[in-house]
Amino acid sequence: MSLRRTQFPQNCITLIACLFVAFWFFPSPCSADDLFVGNFFGPGHENVLRYNGTTGAFISVFVPDVSFPLGGAFGLDGNLYVTNSDTETVLRFDGTTGAFINNFATSVDDAAGLAFGPANNLFVANSASPGSVTELNATTGGLINTLTAGGALSNPEGVTLGPDKNLYVANGDGNNVLKFNGTTAAFMGVFVAAGSGGLLSARGVAFGPDGDLYVTSFGTNQVLRFDGTTGAFVDAFVSAGDGGLSLPRDLVFGPDSNLYVGSFGTGDIFRYNGTTGTFMDDFVAAGSGALGGPTFLLFGEGGSAATPEPSTLGLLACGLAGLAAWKRKTIHASGQLL
Repeated sequence: MSLRRTQFPQNCITLIACLFVAFWFFPSPCSADDLFVGNFFGPGHENVLRYNGTTGAFISVFVPDVSFPLGGAFGLDGNLYVTNSDTETVLRFDGTTGAFINNFATSVDDAAGLAFGPANNLFVANSASPGSVTELNATTGGLINTLTAGGALSNPEGVTLGPDKNLYVANGDGNNVLKFNGTTAAFMGVFVAAGSGGLLSARGVAFGPDGDLYVTSFGTNQVLRFDGTTGAFVDAFVSAGDGGLSLPRDLVFGPDSNLYVGSFGTGDIFRYNGTTGTFMDDFVAAGSGALGGPTFLLFGEGGSAATPEPSTLGLLACGLAGLAAWKRKTIHASGQLL
């Protein structure tokens, strides 16, 4: 009887150890930081492609058919929202499988980049001339507001939420970046002045780990850096054409804190050192997964939320092993099965 009482925890420890080894040596083929890419020049149609966020290896066509997908973002519901510029809609897809859910919003003129705001709202750039930014209810998709900046918006594309919870918009034809209050949507002024640092046709905007704002200069094949507080020009973080960069559209800082830039002119996704801007590698080569013209870049959960990290499993195994050892000690001391 005593032997059976002590054998039970031993079996549990063995089982936990086996599970830990299985997850460690046979991980899920998709990590929690996969890279999702809007693809404009797909084979016969446009789509959203998925790549391993560590190696850049092609995984799958996540969404098979979206016309001119200029913007994408994961919502608080874990689903993927993608703009369809041709049909002027925002589409919602299952964040795990990529299956179509619904037309989340319709009649969004020339829908381009999008970003979720802090007040249950979704901002969508309307890349027309003159342009605007549509503010939608992030639950219902209903129209809340239309931001025009007094007519200053012209072909806006990239939008991002800053560390201050305000909205920053790459104003393409204005060659500048505009700022809006993320809660009230009130226009707060020109954040990056027209042509600052040589900015020509601003397309993508992203804040870096250093708090500064990085903007793709589509017309000069550069990534420019601006002070994240004042908007003042800092430097050409990625020099013109470095690594083959041509017509850069979107950009994103990855989980490794390096900068990833979609080279629309060549069909590649290039990686640059997130501190120095030095070219590192062609992270996703043109043609991988039939990648032609990368539009939006997005690191996201994409179906791996249910797969624990190896470190998490290790902590779980250690914790349960400790519990089993405590039980075994208690059984020996009391002679009773707990």
